[in-house]
Amino acid sequence: MVTVLHRNRRLQNLRAAWRDTWLLLRQFGWPLLAFIVAVGGGGSLYFLLSQIAGEPVGNLPEAIYLILTLTFFQAPGGFPQAWYLEAFYFVMPVIGVIILAQGVAEFSVLFFNRRARGKEWEMAVASTFNNHIILVGLGHLGFRVARDIHEMDQDLVVIELNPSADLVASVKKLGIPVIQDDASREVTLEAAGIKRAKAIVLCTQNDSLNLQVALKARRLKPGIHVVVRIFDDEFAQALQEQFGFTAFSATGMAAPAFAAAAGGVDMTRPITVEGETLSLARLKVSSHSTLAGQPVGAIEAHYNVSVVLLRRNMESDLHPAGDTRLAAGDALAVLGGPAEISLLAQDNNRPAR
Repeated sequence: MVTVLHRNRRLQNLRAAWRDTWLLLRQFGWPLLAFIVAVGGGGSLYFLLSQIAGEPVGNLPEAIYLILTLTFFQAPGGFPQAWYLEAFYFVMPVIGVIILAQGVAEFSVLFFNRRARGKEWEMAVASTFNNHIILVGLGHLGFRVARDIHEMDQDLVVIELNPSADLVASVKKLGIPVIQDDASREVTLEAAGIKRAKAIVLCTQNDSLNLQVALKARRLKPGIHVVVRIFDDEFAQALQEQFGFTAFSATGMAAPAFAAAAGGVDMTRPITVEGETLSLARLKVSSHSTLAGQPVGAIEAHYNVSVVLLRRNMESDLHPAGDTRLAAGDALAVLGGPAEISLLAQDNNRPAR
């Protein structure tokens, strides 16, 4: 599996490099176009004037090649006699320096030092993702959520306006692109691939910003799964009821809960029972899951959870027997801690070896 992940990462980097190169070419399109016009036009003009001067070159391509070599201070053979042909030998090198030299030098620096351009490269990497998760806010909670989502083998793009250098470095080591920009701007969400994303997780400490970005995300991609951090319990409940957001209040803020919710696990807000934080989660056993074929008892013992319901072929089994083996397509209701449920969700998304 590791080999497959590495191969996918290499393919994504190649696609990002191609997109980044295309953007660079577009950025420097005018200097390159001006240079092509100067060489092509200058060659055509030289060809016509050489006929008039009685010093013809072989053909039009040869005349264009002559002008191209002059641009790079590589004057060929003999010097022409007509003054207007001699002018090309002095003018074209100047045009080459003015139009091309600076543009090519800057393009080369940016092309071979993509990482130094930061934001542009991160956006290029993000453009290669599909069916991924967008995380807004890279504070301490956001970092833990990013790490947990990464461990679930989910592609992730992070947006943070004022990121901590240490947190950014740690996240980038995981191969996660970090776009340093304002998530409330639609162009930023589009750069993160909002229209191709399956979920967006909002972890900033600003309730107003979280709600604003959530609504913009829904407008850009109706139906996208929204997981939002809200400090007020009643407000979180209202958002969940009115907009269908998965909202966690201050009392229920746990990184595994955010990660599991973003990964498609339908989880209730955590409650505390005798000092234990518990949630009830619903998940569906995927066709490639490592859980398929395992008995319920082994699942409960390994993940320290309780399978309270198993639904298969439209039939529900409350508290299924421990020797009941799971199958692809089974829907489970699981009671456990957010961290344990998150680990269960990770393995459900992880292909069997």
